Amino acid sequence: MKRLISRLLALVLVCVIGLMGCSDNSSTLTGNYSEDTLNLIDSLRTAIELPEKTEAKSEAQAIARQIINDYASRYRRDPAVSTLPSFTTMRTALNSLAGHYSSYPNRPIPEKLKKRLEQEFKQAELALKRGV
Repeated sequence: MKRLISRLLALVLVCVIGLMGCSDNSSTLTGNYSEDTLNLIDSLRTAIELPEKTEAKSEAQAIARQIINDYASRYRRDPAVSTLPSFTTMRTALNSLAGHYSSYPNRPIPEKLKKRLEQEFKQAELALKRGV
């Protein structure tokens, strides 16, 4: 009897953990590609512009990493979005920023990278205004 109860409990826990892993916790994304991209750009600009070595900066970086992951996982498999110039430009910018955060988590973002990111953000915004 004990063995049956422990197996049943293990099965229930596996199901609960599995379902929690499949749930969509990306409350920051609305499903509207243009709106989500513009919100992402605003969030990343804020994270980049905050002063270094502050609690807000590290918190903003953590949030930025999560938003980057949510955005990429939501739109990279959507063929209607993944071929748009605005999306490919955003992916380039996101890969650069995520790479910096992964490789150099405690270092400030170099000015050269900041300028490049800002240029790519502007290109993506212009492409979104044109509808591509």
